[in-house]
Amino acid sequence: MKFHAPLIEGVLISRYKRFFADVRLANGDVVTAHCANSGSMLSVNKPGARVWLSPAANPERKLRYTWEIVEIGNGLVGINTAHPNALVAEAITDGKIPELAGYQSLKREQKYGKNSRIDILLESPGKPPCYVEVKNVTLKRGEGLDHPAEFPDSVTERGAKHLIEMTDMVAAGARAVMVYLVQRSDCTRFRVAADLDPTYAKGLKTALAQGVEAVCYSCEVTPDGITIGTALTLDLPS
Repeated sequence: MKFHAPLIEGVLISRYKRFFADVRLANGDVVTAHCANSGSMLSVNKPGARVWLSPAANPERKLRYTWEIVEIGNGLVGINTAHPNALVAEAITDGKIPELAGYQSLKREQKYGKNSRIDILLESPGKPPCYVEVKNVTLKRGEGLDHPAEFPDSVTERGAKHLIEMTDMVAAGARAVMVYLVQRSDCTRFRVAADLDPTYAKGLKTALAQGVEAVCYSCEVTPDGITIGTALTLDLPS
């Protein structure tokens, strides 16, 4: 995935009210950017960090910039939750997620469950449909490769609901796969942040026991674009 325009570098002043971030640009101007991330952003919202913004494609938009990337340590982290679904769909099409290969059609945002939409639906004649739920991951507590990426970064009732619906799809004879997409490349392992959301951890344990699958991939993040990286080792509740 390439950004639609060159990104603009700045320094994070603060992120507030979930969807706003004040950023000081290189010329000294302070702008308010849209923060497309409703999570707590634990570990990736420290004031003073270098950040990169994309200019709005629509010049009439109220907020002229969107926060895309933050520098953490020596690496870059993508924080925009609008990108993971497209990144995973692109990777499936390009054959970069072997666990999801072999399907003829890929559809996004399809209705399923109880008034929900699945991120990606994969189908082929003679195969059970495959429901793919994508979760954006940015949390990492600690430096170095020994520290895993984690999800969620706060309580996610919506995420727990999705686990139930995915389990229902398996019970109905379909395949259901959770894809945890880590928008950073400084991790080799992934785990559930059970201390931050024990209900989600319990729900995932139940879902896995009933046939829901899980995979996790890192990302290579640069100011030019974001691409799927390598598969991470899963430390999941058992």
